[in-house]
Amino acid sequence: MKVKNSLRSLIKRHRENRVVRRKGRIYVINKRNRRFKARQG
Repeated sequence: MKVKNSLRSLIKRHRENRVVRRKGRIYVINKRNRRFKARQG
């Protein structure tokens, strides 16, 4: 999982990426291709 200040570029890397808020943090997850995971902050 990558930790980034801004997730905008990571969201556009794959069309199935989803933005999810959990416990005050913002995550990018992808069910089909699990490589594309990131967390903000």
